[in-house]
Amino acid sequence: MRDGKPTNSAILLFGKNPNTFFSNIQLHCFHFFGTEKRKPIASQQPYEGRLSDIIDQAEEFVLGKIDRRVGVRSEGTQASVEFEVPREVISEAIVNAVVHRDYNSNGFVQVFVFADRIEVWNPGRLPSCLTPELLKLPHASLPRNPLIAEPLFRIQYIEKAGTGTTDMIEDCLKAGLPEPKFEQSGPSFVVTIWRDWLTDQVIEQLDLSDREKVGVNILRLKGKLTSAQYQQETNVSRQTASRDFDNLVKKGVIERCGEKKSTFYVKRRSMPQI
Repeated sequence: MRDGKPTNSAILLFGKNPNTFFSNIQLHCFHFFGTEKRKPIASQQPYEGRLSDIIDQAEEFVLGKIDRRVGVRSEGTQASVEFEVPREVISEAIVNAVVHRDYNSNGFVQVFVFADRIEVWNPGRLPSCLTPELLKLPHASLPRNPLIAEPLFRIQYIEKAGTGTTDMIEDCLKAGLPEPKFEQSGPSFVVTIWRDWLTDQVIEQLDLSDREKVGVNILRLKGKLTSAQYQQETNVSRQTASRDFDNLVKKGVIERCGEKKSTFYVKRRSMPQI
């Protein structure tokens, strides 16, 4: 309260309908079929209301679009659920965008789910004493909006230790994924979380032939690759295809499934050492 009236932060956190006072606090979520912003959009949803509510709704939107593995009850009283991207990483990216955004901007927080990544766009810039590279290292907590950060800290949505981004990196690496990318893009700060370790940057470091890159791209799009597909797309013999597959297996890119005529190849679950 200030002078007997609720502050802007109070309205954003506890107001029954904050959008009555702030037209820019919607959080927009988009799901695309491929790896680019192209129509048709698979689904999109604007969320509005109290900040804690839109954080929860955006997180559930993303979790509903990515792959998951459900365990068995023998592992516990309830079957465990493991998402392809750790839930904590998704939550941290969305919470950070809401807490640290520039509320003077007319822009919205936007969350994009692509086939290979998740992007969270936040209107605003880093404090002058921080850079995207410094976010990868231990750093002080510098909330842009402390009156928003404090209540969210009390309900355990955030930690005020400056460890959020380093925890994201650690959790992604433990899950066999590349570390998230932090960058300033014009008036927005962008966090990119990879759903797949087999990114363009990783492929470039693997020293693959042009032919093998074609096979890897087929694998990324279709989820599996057969010798017949590879021979057709690269115009090589079965023996050459076999040698290429052996090389990709040796480098830790793919693994073999099935036997004899039913053999096919899938991407390795975790990223190889490069």
